[in-house]
Amino acid sequence: MRTAYKCRAYPTPEQAAVLSRTFGCVRLVWNRTLAWRHARWYSEKLSTNVPAANAYLTELKADPDLAFLREVSSVPLQQVTRIQQKAYTNFFTGRARYPRFKSRTGRQSAEYTRSGFRWRDGRLWLAKLDAPLAIVWSWPEVDPTSIDPSTVTVSRDLDGRWYVSLAADVDDPDPLPATSRTVGVDLGITDFAVTSDGERIANPRHLERRARNLARYQRRVARCKKGSANRGKAKAKVARAHRKVRHARQDFLHRASTNLVRRADTIVVEDLNIAGMVRRPKLVPNGDGTYARNGAAAKAGLNKSIHDVGWGEFCRQLAYKAERAGRTVVVIDRWFPSSKTCSTCGYLLAKLSLSTRAWTCPGCRTRHDRDLNAAKNIVAAGLAVVREKDPGYACGGDVRPVRATARRTPVKQETQPVKVGIPRL
Repeated sequence: MRTAYKCRAYPTPEQAAVLSRTFGCVRLVWNRTLAWRHARWYSEKLSTNVPAANAYLTELKADPDLAFLREVSSVPLQQVTRIQQKAYTNFFTGRARYPRFKSRTGRQSAEYTRSGFRWRDGRLWLAKLDAPLAIVWSWPEVDPTSIDPSTVTVSRDLDGRWYVSLAADVDDPDPLPATSRTVGVDLGITDFAVTSDGERIANPRHLERRARNLARYQRRVARCKKGSANRGKAKAKVARAHRKVRHARQDFLHRASTNLVRRADTIVVEDLNIAGMVRRPKLVPNGDGTYARNGAAAKAGLNKSIHDVGWGEFCRQLAYKAERAGRTVVVIDRWFPSSKTCSTCGYLLAKLSLSTRAWTCPGCRTRHDRDLNAAKNIVAAGLAVVREKDPGYACGGDVRPVRATARRTPVKQETQPVKVGIPRL
């Protein structure tokens, strides 16, 4: 199993100067290479691979105006071409956006391979540094001398903190003992999550709690003159405020996902279209001179709350933690009407507004809490597919395991009758 250990780093002023120069050279090589690849394709219709990019890097280092590129370690500069090639691969496969240019005001990083660092007895030596880089090990259960990192990434955040990430191959952990429990999870904003067994995980609203302080710091930035030292200090305060929100959110998501993985063998969640939920609403002309929002922006006004709650990061953590612990994560189709279906008799409502938090089933007169009812339907749908693993079962494609290369949902579906406890379209 491949994992990474991210630690705080405390470089000396001399080491910070060398690393800052390395960051600048990495950024320059990235931007020059990206512009060269872009122009090469649109002018000559030629694709670029890693050897061609390395040849261009050699030309850059031979330029007298760029002689400073030879003063830093060549390993991070060579890694730029490989990372950029991977970024293009992710773009063409639809997993990421088109590679963008790097800014000197953003997060800075440099990646070293084995030829650019030494890891001995838990101490790190980087190329061009005359002394080991001081780091703080944050995993007391892991002996730092026992790992053999293959790559080291040094980064500096906007708030001035330095980090070192050590990527290494470790032994697979032992699977957790079976609990014979299956849990359905309905993610939301009022409550972060509601499980099928009735547990409610409150939404901590990290960004909303610090919004006033963040707005005050941003006003200070706006009042400072651009390029001044005071503006740099004010921007550092804004970055620190965002870092506190980010770390608090990460800690909450790690605790919630770990708790679910520990107490359930099978976890069923929905395949949420988060990008579609936070998309800016489009105005459609009505024909009479007025405009209306289209149906794709049904949750307009909740963009900040959706970003703050962190559904995507929670599902990502749930996937890799379940894989390590020997658990199963099932994702049901995003169009499954979990909230509008009665978990008792299977009655399907024609319409259910987002503001309706509780409703009574017209078929069996059962009073349902919206989120709890959705969680029960989610776990029922997940169990139905897990039990029916027949390859000829057409609707088995709607529920799929969470993987990086997820399979597409089949377009053709067989019509299935509504069953009690197993709601279906």
